[in-house]
Amino acid sequence: MSQPQDDLDAFRDFEKTVHGRLAESYHDAFSSVSDRAIEPLLEAAHVGAGTRLLDVATGPGTMAGRAAKRGALVIGIDIAPAMVALANKLHPGLDFREASAEDLPFAASSFDAVVSGFGIGHFSKPERVLAEFSRILVPKGIAALSWWEGFAQNRINGIFFDVINQLGVSAPGALPPGPPVDRFSDGDRFADILRSAGFKTIRIENVSFKHTLRNVDELWNLALGSFVRVSTIIRAQSAEVQQRIRTAVNEAAQQYVSPNGLEIPIAFRVVRGVRSEVG
Repeated sequence: MSQPQDDLDAFRDFEKTVHGRLAESYHDAFSSVSDRAIEPLLEAAHVGAGTRLLDVATGPGTMAGRAAKRGALVIGIDIAPAMVALANKLHPGLDFREASAEDLPFAASSFDAVVSGFGIGHFSKPERVLAEFSRILVPKGIAALSWWEGFAQNRINGIFFDVINQLGVSAPGALPPGPPVDRFSDGDRFADILRSAGFKTIRIENVSFKHTLRNVDELWNLALGSFVRVSTIIRAQSAEVQQRIRTAVNEAAQQYVSPNGLEIPIAFRVVRGVRSEVG
């Protein structure tokens, strides 16, 4: 059953608001993780000198900056004004704009490639977004997207979702209904949505590594400063429930303790599709 339009609009507005609030802390705490997708995405999209590239959900603009160093003609867009302001501050001279991925303000066949680092699971209408990607790409243009693997493999998110589910906490007043956060964690399903939007020659690349944090306090602060749904759920709880969540996170994280601190498994996929020759 599809979600009501009001729910989808509320979820989009929620994502815009919270990403704006977390812009600085996301960049400070989580970019060292999310930036690991940049080179795989740019390689998958064949970004080089002269490539007309659109970076959707650009966030702090790091991928757009890397693309520009390759000689690409890049535009970065984000729905959150604070993210756009941060990208402009960090990468002066590049073109960053506030825009919704659901209604891209560009003419058909304007770009050779489009990339989106960890955006697809935040969009309220991903099918519409991919239709927009197809529209603004030239025939045989490339779309390359990344998203996290399931919670069992990608533990930096998974620890928190496991704990929240186990404790049965929720935040219905603060967190509007939205698409399941792990909807695109299945590689086949991720690929299928690109095929449904008219993309072909689908290629999936799996990326995994371990991210080192000093301790559980750093993990906790990373989550509150970076994870849109997790931070919203936690902040909506009483002090007592927040402490229960934190205690459970500490217990769950003990299996990742090493002489260097916490070594948290990270896993994501990069999916590439080529736009069909006829649109």
